[in-house]
Amino acid sequence: MSRTRRIALASLLICCGISAFWGSYIGRGSPAWMEDFKAVYYGAQCMTRHIDPYKEGEYLRVYRADHGEFPSDPARLQVFLRAVPVCTNLPTALLIVSPFLLTACGQAQWLWLTLTAGVLILAACLMWKLAESHAPGLSLFLICLVLANCEILFSGGNLAGIVVGLCLVAVWCFVEERFVQAGILCLAISLAIKPHDAGLVWLYFLLAGGACRKRALQTLVVAVVLALAAILWITPVAPHWMGELNSNLMATSAPGAINAPGPSSISFRSANMLIDLQTVISAFQDDPRVYNPASYLICGALLLVWAVRTLQARFSPQGLRIALAAIAAISMLPVYHRQYDAKLLLLTIPACALLWAEGGAIGWIALLLTSAGVVLTADIPSAILLNITGNLHMPAAGFFSKLATVALLQPAPFILLLIGIFYLWVYLRRDPERSCP
Repeated sequence: MSRTRRIALASLLICCGISAFWGSYIGRGSPAWMEDFKAVYYGAQCMTRHIDPYKEGEYLRVYRADHGEFPSDPARLQVFLRAVPVCTNLPTALLIVSPFLLTACGQAQWLWLTLTAGVLILAACLMWKLAESHAPGLSLFLICLVLANCEILFSGGNLAGIVVGLCLVAVWCFVEERFVQAGILCLAISLAIKPHDAGLVWLYFLLAGGACRKRALQTLVVAVVLALAAILWITPVAPHWMGELNSNLMATSAPGAINAPGPSSISFRSANMLIDLQTVISAFQDDPRVYNPASYLICGALLLVWAVRTLQARFSPQGLRIALAAIAAISMLPVYHRQYDAKLLLLTIPACALLWAEGGAIGWIALLLTSAGVVLTADIPSAILLNITGNLHMPAAGFFSKLATVALLQPAPFILLLIGIFYLWVYLRRDPERSCP
């Protein structure tokens, strides 16, 4: 290993270690500590006890059996009930997490945190390798910035860390034509747990044709096998799990609920903000019949242009980097995503390094937009912005006043949209070099 690579590896380890330590430190003692992991862990626990995990009362009964009575203080009870929500994870997520049931919840939490850190570091190293030949120093700085801002991911234990990490590992395996079978398994697991995070990355390989399409279809087969295994596992226990899961998702995303995008949501302005396009549109019309179709229309148009270009173009390593950069940003806009999902922006860094190495105005624009995306979806800058704008309130009227205010309060969707449009524009104007192997 060269000196440059040793320095890069040490930097990535230090930055991820800081995030893991600080996230664990601020999370311990809080009812929200490892909240997202607990939701999956106790959902899987329900399954082993032949209890329906998608029924709120049954789920909380299993949680109480392990942790004792709920907090008696009303304020702490409210925090607790927000931190330990109903099960909203797919059966495949419960199945994949079920091996952690071999240990107690406390030990399982630390094992999950360690696994998350390991997968993220591996993914970060591989993304740096994709960018190394173009701009090693610049790409290392941006990747370190991402890893140093994973505190919420580590304190909550959300599955996004594993999902995004495995997705990026699969991209490297497919691009470099190494460990392809491992890449197929990684992407299949990522799809099975959170299809809304990895789905459009998988779609690129499906549309790209050639060997890329073969890998996408192989990935789909493995993901379907995992899904069938999970369905066979859950159906005897919860025969109506699809309807119950849908009800839980609707309840948590209803106006004013924890996952609702509107200003009335309890998490509209929080350290772990929503970053989908609905959060912007809902500031003008807080009605899901308005902000959902509007978001689908805008993102659908971008996705259609991207898909047509991918179908028509011949595959090239440079085109792949640009295409994945565009879809990494666009994929977070049409449906529910939070800041921890934005670690998928690591996919934009190889493209940014490529354009920066080519020089010119496009290189500067790529650097500014990619850097802004990394910063505005990062945990520490978001917390600082939240403190600075803590006394600001949404204006009651005035389109431009609302637009300016929501851009200040919720900048992430704006920058993600700009990143997606920019890389899509670059993708459309570049000539591919060679066909897919």
